[in-house]
Amino acid sequence: MILKQPQFQAYTGIHIAGIQGKRFDIEITNGRFTAVAEAGPQPEQAQGSGQQLWISPGILDLHTHLAWTDFDHDDQLRRDPREIEVMQAEAFAATLRTGVTTARDAGGILPATIRHLVKYYQQPLRVETSSEMLGAADAKGIKHLENRLTEIYATGAGWVKIMATGGLGAETEKVTEPNFSGEEFAFIVRHAHASGKKVLVHTWGGVTIDWSIQAGVESIEHGMFMTWDQAGRLAESGVAYVPTTSIYRIAADPKGVLALSPLICERAARAADAHAIALGYAREAGVRLGFGTDYATPALHGYNLQEFDTLLDYGLSRAEVWRSATEDAAAILGKGHELGRIAEGYIADAVIYAADPYQAKNADQLRTSIVTVITGAQEEDLL
Repeated sequence: MILKQPQFQAYTGIHIAGIQGKRFDIEITNGRFTAVAEAGPQPEQAQGSGQQLWISPGILDLHTHLAWTDFDHDDQLRRDPREIEVMQAEAFAATLRTGVTTARDAGGILPATIRHLVKYYQQPLRVETSSEMLGAADAKGIKHLENRLTEIYATGAGWVKIMATGGLGAETEKVTEPNFSGEEFAFIVRHAHASGKKVLVHTWGGVTIDWSIQAGVESIEHGMFMTWDQAGRLAESGVAYVPTTSIYRIAADPKGVLALSPLICERAARAADAHAIALGYAREAGVRLGFGTDYATPALHGYNLQEFDTLLDYGLSRAEVWRSATEDAAAILGKGHELGRIAEGYIADAVIYAADPYQAKNADQLRTSIVTVITGAQEEDLL
């Protein structure tokens, strides 16, 4: 159940996820937390009633593709526009149901589409977007890039997405080769920042991670072939890392929901093996980590919490995983002052659980324990 905030709402004696042995009285007014105070002793009847609830901040997925209906874009082009719209609305709904209240779309959806889905389908998901991606086809010099950036800004996008290297479609031995020259890459970042836009960089590794550090982008994505030295410099620079680990394990399974070709599965398996190493480097170096799934298509939307399982398998603690999906993710968006915490003055995006989410064995158990997703979204803010 998703509950849009009424003018006033109160939760008495509720646990805050991650804080052991305490309960809190929480009040929400006009979509913001207006009181968060430790509750007094609970009556014996209440203690044994079995009605305990937990609250956590809404989850922020920093790398998703809400406009995509098919893994192969050519398949989407064959769909009727009305069918695509309905599938996109369901992607919003499924994302909200799983506890994600804010998403950063990493390419594919336009702000105009977001406004339409929020208004006409009543899906109060907060979405920041990069609209279109800059990739190898745009490596045509500074003048071309200036024109492309102007087009992207005109959509209202707040982010610029640079496809700095190849991905699953690239040959293994060439996947870290840059799509742009160093001059082109630096120009994109410089122009975006001068225009008040933030930058995220798709990179599997190599020199484009070095360029990202030098240019001071907001985050790099994937980065499975990142070196120990690069992790240390990422931490020093403050550039965040959004690894999107689970999608590669999913893509590596030939019998999984994506059912990809053996060649793509092999490349994904190699990427997944490397991811565990890169994430270890980043964790040890103190890089700020952001939660992101890279999920697209109906088979994946709504299962965002699977990223928790992979991050835990790759060595992060539960506290680190939750921080990457809440307060650290909010900080990466530049919204750390109003999202990602259960605290007075913060926007009341939150998830209510019937069991302690920090004790969930896996994503399935966590997802089924969700009682309500609440959002402090005001429609005028989302539009």
